[in-house]
This record gives sequence, structure tokens and C-alpha cells, in this order.
Amino acid sequence: MLNDSFMDALNRAIVERLLLDGRATYQEIGNAVGLSAPAVKRRVDLMLARGEIAGFTVRVDPQAMGWILEGYVEIFCSGIVSPAMLERELGPIPEVVRVSTVTGDADAMVHIMASSMAEIESTVERIRTAAHVVKTRTALVMSRVIDRPGA
Repeated sequence: MLNDSFMDALNRAIVERLLLDGRATYQEIGNAVGLSAPAVKRRVDLMLARGEIAGFTVRVDPQAMGWILEGYVEIFCSGIVSPAMLERELGPIPEVVRVSTVTGDADAMVHIMASSMAEIESTVERIRTAAHVVKTRTALVMSRVIDRPGA
């Protein structure tokens, strides 16, 4: 999430344009925010150097990748489980697209995408075998209502 204390209004506007179209030219962004292309480039380079922009990526249609099912798996662990351990255990599972530690009863939330119900089932079974996982609770996505870029 963007931090207002570090990013001025122009930088926020540049990032918002990049979130809409990561392939937009500096000239196109400059036209939209009222800066020259070189000024936009300097600002983007500085935001990259400071880590405010972590990188550039491509967004794909999940169905185009064959991912027709999507779900969230709450995981409940025994003992203290570090984010690094979760990354080691769950990172190799290709259907896992995001893992976040959370507040509340669960220890983490795992976002999964798969091409079939059998793949969802086997993915949840693999998650259950991770060290310290004692319980899971899975919810399947019926539809995406809001899907903001960069989220």
C-alpha cells in the first residue's frame, strides 16, 4: 500500500497510471499528470531506488491460464510459525498465488487458483501437510466483484 508520508501527489498520480497500464510510456504518463517524459522517468527511477515501486509485472486473465477456480484457505498452526517458514513450506506449491499472515483466529490466509476441483482438493491437502498446520478452512470464490490493479 502506498504511504502518503513518503509519496507526494505527483508520484501517487504516476503510480496510479502505472497500475492501470504498466506499459504506458513516460510521455503518456507525463501528459496525464502534467509533467515532461524526462521528469516522469526521474521520478519513477527514484521511486524504484527507494523501494516505493517494487517492480513491474504482467496481469493475466486467470481463465486464460486455465485457472477456472479460485479459493482462500485459512490455515491454523500449532506453536509460533514465522512468515519465512510459511514461504518455505507453501512457496513450492504452484497453485498458491499469495500467502498473508493475518489477525484473528487463523494464522495465515492462502490464496489459491486451480484448473479443477481435483486440483483444489490436492492443493488443500498439500497445504495441510505443511509443518505446524493443524487445521484449514477453505472458501471458494464465486465471483470477483472488485479487482483493483496492484492489490
